[in-house]
Amino acid sequence: SFWSPPRSYIYQKRWVKLDADYLRYFDSEKDTYSKRLIPVSSISRVASVGDQKFEVITNNRNFVFRAESDADRNEWIWTLQQIAEERKSKAPERTLMSSATDSATEPADKSGFLELRGFKHKLFVVVAGDKVFLYKNAEDYRLGIGITYIEMNVGNVKEVDRRGFDLTTPFRIFSFSADSEQEKEEWVEAMQQSIAEALSNSEVAERIWVVESNRFCADCGSPKPEWASINLCVVICKRCAGEHRGLGPGITKVRSLKMDRKVWTEELIELFQQFGNTMANQFWAANVPPSEAISPTSGSQERRRFLIAKYREGKYRHYHPLFGNQEELDRALCAAVTTSDLAETQALLFCGASVTCDTGDPQCPTPLALAERSGQRLQMEFLLHNKTSARGLPSALLCRAEFSRRWCTLQDGVLSYYENDRNAVPNGEIRVDEIVCLLRCSCRAWHGCSDTQEGTFEVYTEAERLYLFGLESPDSAQEWLKSIAKSFVHPRAEELLALDFERLGRLHYKGGLTLERAQEGWFALAGSTLHVCSEDGRRQEPLQLRKLQELCECPCPAAGTSWLGGRGCPSNPAPGCTELLPPAEARHAGRTLYIQGERKLDFLGWVHAIQKAAGSSGDTLSEQQLTESDVPLLVDRCIDYITQCGTGQGIYRKSGQNSKTTSLLEVLQRDARRVRLKEGEHQVDDVANTLKRFFRDLGDGLFTRRWAQDWLWATALEDEEAKVGEYRQLLAALPPVNRATLKALINHLFRVQCFSGENQMNTHNLAIVFGPTLFQTDGKDYKAGRVVEDLISHYVEIFNVNDLEMKKQQDEITAIMKMREASSSGTQQAGDFICTVYLEEKKTETEQHVKIPATMTAEELTFEILDRRKIVMKEKDYWSCFEVNEREEA
Repeated sequence: SFWSPPRSYIYQKRWVKLDADYLRYFDSEKDTYSKRLIPVSSISRVASVGDQKFEVITNNRNFVFRAESDADRNEWIWTLQQIAEERKSKAPERTLMSSATDSATEPADKSGFLELRGFKHKLFVVVAGDKVFLYKNAEDYRLGIGITYIEMNVGNVKEVDRRGFDLTTPFRIFSFSADSEQEKEEWVEAMQQSIAEALSNSEVAERIWVVESNRFCADCGSPKPEWASINLCVVICKRCAGEHRGLGPGITKVRSLKMDRKVWTEELIELFQQFGNTMANQFWAANVPPSEAISPTSGSQERRRFLIAKYREGKYRHYHPLFGNQEELDRALCAAVTTSDLAETQALLFCGASVTCDTGDPQCPTPLALAERSGQRLQMEFLLHNKTSARGLPSALLCRAEFSRRWCTLQDGVLSYYENDRNAVPNGEIRVDEIVCLLRCSCRAWHGCSDTQEGTFEVYTEAERLYLFGLESPDSAQEWLKSIAKSFVHPRAEELLALDFERLGRLHYKGGLTLERAQEGWFALAGSTLHVCSEDGRRQEPLQLRKLQELCECPCPAAGTSWLGGRGCPSNPAPGCTELLPPAEARHAGRTLYIQGERKLDFLGWVHAIQKAAGSSGDTLSEQQLTESDVPLLVDRCIDYITQCGTGQGIYRKSGQNSKTTSLLEVLQRDARRVRLKEGEHQVDDVANTLKRFFRDLGDGLFTRRWAQDWLWATALEDEEAKVGEYRQLLAALPPVNRATLKALINHLFRVQCFSGENQMNTHNLAIVFGPTLFQTDGKDYKAGRVVEDLISHYVEIFNVNDLEMKKQQDEITAIMKMREASSSGTQQAGDFICTVYLEEKKTETEQHVKIPATMTAEELTFEILDRRKIVMKEKDYWSCFEVNEREEA
């Protein structure tokens, strides 16, 4: 039918189509792409408004149409009402529209502004699933009212110049232009992925969804999951699949049900039909507390935490009765693979049975060979996909009843365990020279018992076997642990035995000025400090892990394990490698330390232990990640961002958004080292609110419970000189981290009040805000504010700031003021400057001139240069960026 939408009270004839998802109108019936589309899910009411006219009312906008007759109008009204009602009564199909609409929507894979030939202004473009949507602006996207969408199953993307690319369909060519070459490449990649999804085959998905439990994500419960972990045999949604990849292929191997056609053999499809998410979760999710479960609406952080606990730590799994007895586990696996009992094989394999264990049968030396001989195709398929999966997880939660009671002796370099103290023949032996690592367990062992104890420890051997021992008391366990440690630690490293270590063992490492040869060393982790003793007996300076500049983990494809690394990672890493970058003052002796492990089982434990020790562990200042000057990294990040990006009017008095503050504080407290606050991504008021909330919720407070009242009482002293002296004594009494943090904060507030002319935050106003915050009081009296006001006013005297330090701060304040003046004049962005960059060699042909904003990082500059030269980074490429100051002679 032809009908006419309103435009300045002039009706224009349009061809209109209505389907289950959208009401669209076109210039003519021959057109493929509409001029406007309205999601059916957003239609709240349809009503007659006069002769031949009717109105479509959405959540945010009304559309008036005129049909060719009253009868035609009535038919349109009835049809629209029917479809809208059906949509509301059913669980709505997911339409790829803005999240502002009432329908359940999928998140956009990529969105943003692009120029499109034929349009005066930029359009807001959204790539979502197998479609590309066009909107006039971001507001229309938010409202869900679009121009048209492009089905990507008929699309083809082609780059045409540095910033331009074409999306070609049989009906039209869409010529887009992005703001930069990097942006263009991101858009091209997103659209290519959309095409791949549109061309994917749903046959495998439909067959796997036949099983009821496979129609919902095994982890969060989202409907119609289109991804799977082929070794864990679970069907998962797209968002959980992304977090599964972060666990690494050693734990979970993620594949698409629709796009990875080659992997889906008939046997693998049958395996998923036999298993089903129900069977998998009976093992992996047997004990999930409701408070820890996730849902389809859970965020990335919640999903990551849950999946690490579920699959990496095995926190919720149902333990096999043979757990901890390696020989029995392997023997039971050899028996299980000859049957059709897949659940038994799963439980054995993920509780520590070895998929490559010796069966004792020369004809069938492995469980895989046994399964083949027995004709168990699905058992073979399951074993094949788990040949490289991480075996039983260390530090598992065990109930005391699950331990086997044994009589143990340590004699002549052999740790033996017997059925009882009367037996002469041991059940098993561990040679101490084969031990590579000892771990003192926390109270999470013996879990599930009424008599919870800490008396457990773990022993790791060169054969990648893990033994878990438990005693009646922590003191007894500690004695055994020290005795075993003394037996296997080299005499040159015996000084490590005096430490209250949590983990002790042998690892290879590289460090110092040369990284050519790895040497063996002894490592002890005590609290957040890593102690190292080299093979020649020289003890190196302990590493304060909370003060690391950088700590990162990368996969090592050749070895199938992981290594931790940062700047300057080795080009040919060993099976496992940890890189630790200590604070600047400790870097003269060994700027970088690589730790590499030859065995997966104990090395993964080291990786997790170091990562945990390098993070924040509590709510007091000393338990936070710290800078080299003992200031919490969270505080340093916030202060630095506020100083650079805005101390405008009302800073610290205006409140940020509560939800964003909570989220940002949570991320910073989890690992501030990984957080980079960027202008445009984070609002200054949200960051300021985060800083205030951190201090208000701080355990023991900034001034500490021991000394807080003394600080408040000092305000009663009338003589200013005596008061300053008292403040200095109280400052000296604070713990080092509290003292350093207080100085950093007051230094920051001192700078803020220097701009009081523009931000209206003088010393008194700042004191009103920060007094109750720092002292964690209700602010009913001004004593807390008086302390802060005095600290800012007498900053130089109380904190003993010397002339050189004061000059440096004044220069920084002057620089900030100049940047602001330049920014307000509109001539340039604050801090922008032109820099000459050379690629690899200082030659004219390698020269690039780059405009550098104040917020640009070295990483961003490196990528900018590589993009300009069209250099594609490969997996093992590592680029460095150096600043060189040259003195040119006249």
